[in-house]
Amino acid sequence: MPLAVVGASHRTASIDVRERLAFPRGEIPGVLAGLVESGAAAEAVVLSTCNRTELYLALPDEKRGLEAAHALLAERLGESPAGVAKHLYLHRDRYAASHLFRVTAGLDSMVLGEPQIQGQVKEAYALAREVVSPAGTMVGPALNRLFQSAFSVGGQVRSETEVGLGAASISSAAVELAKKIFGSLRGRRALVLGAGEMSEVTLECLVGEGVRAALVANRTFDRARELAAKWGGEAIRWEALGQALAEVDIVICSTAAPHPVLTRERFRQAVPGERRNPLCIIDIAIPRDVEPAVGREPNVFLYNIDDLTQIVDDNLERRRAQLPAADAIVSAGVEEFWGWYASLAVVPTIRDLRDRGEAVRRAELERTLRRLDHLAPEDRELVDALSRALLNKLLHAPTVRLREAAGNGRGTAVLDTARYLFELDREAAAGEPGE
Repeated sequence: MPLAVVGASHRTASIDVRERLAFPRGEIPGVLAGLVESGAAAEAVVLSTCNRTELYLALPDEKRGLEAAHALLAERLGESPAGVAKHLYLHRDRYAASHLFRVTAGLDSMVLGEPQIQGQVKEAYALAREVVSPAGTMVGPALNRLFQSAFSVGGQVRSETEVGLGAASISSAAVELAKKIFGSLRGRRALVLGAGEMSEVTLECLVGEGVRAALVANRTFDRARELAAKWGGEAIRWEALGQALAEVDIVICSTAAPHPVLTRERFRQAVPGERRNPLCIIDIAIPRDVEPAVGREPNVFLYNIDDLTQIVDDNLERRRAQLPAADAIVSAGVEEFWGWYASLAVVPTIRDLRDRGEAVRRAELERTLRRLDHLAPEDRELVDALSRALLNKLLHAPTVRLREAAGNGRGTAVLDTARYLFELDREAAAGEPGE
């Protein structure tokens, strides 16, 4: 069964496109069920982060499955499948495995080696495993092994190379950008919108930089209070957001809202006149939390996630030097996974070959023993054992060669040849064994 990944990332699509392609967590179960129940995919996982939206698929019918994936993403973008294609990439089979392994290891991230992506991949996998529909589960043997292999490779890259050494997360890069604007964050007042994982990392970084006050606002006040207490910040209710906007120097946004939570109208209500001091707003959410028009307000400087690529990373060259070692780990992981996955294709042929051989052995053994009815029971057992041993020795090499052929890409041709030579197709096998 072909494997494929169809998606878009910061490498192929602008932030405007990425936020329209992004799947809110609550929508993903329905998307997965739709793909599997329609027969477009046998297994499916959706990975949707601030920098990528990807569909990982095991496809019973490759053409139909890929058409369904493109149609799904085109619908989200409001374009035709042909129109959305320019934003997407497609990787098949071992290249799909290689892509996932690189993503999980942080090698395909906006910030090379950033640590959050492995957790995001695990969350996507876990969510897909929780979805059960009338058509069955979303994660079967193929994607289960693929993602488990990706976690292993990602962990190996991080433990055996320095590709993640000093790597900034998206959140820490946002704080670094604020530092470049203000020179120092010591004594500044900061507001964090959202209370998820990225918000927590942001709050930790802000506190570490010595901000005078760190406010946390979230629609669920208890979660905001819990997060603020953990890092010595102050939780504010969502309704008090307007007052906070008028008082802080820095706002970093990372909610999971499907639409902007800070519109130009809401900002003007909170800050009716021109601010005396500059306000730095860094929006690292996808979809964006802040309406772009807010950035046109006087003394307001609005940045989005794509602006973070401009931050100078002192450790980047050192991490890049680790890429050959990281790539070698990925390549070894791909070969191991693909050897296993490709071998699945030969299992039915090996089974049929052994069944066919066993049928012939039994038929010939019975025919021979009828002529040797004078043999003692123990001698008859010896003849039976001899025939089994001969069959196993004869089939050992073909079995090994079939598995090797599956792993090196010659599986289809070799399987067809084996089925022809040993009469494993249904019509040829319909005759009496040995005839």
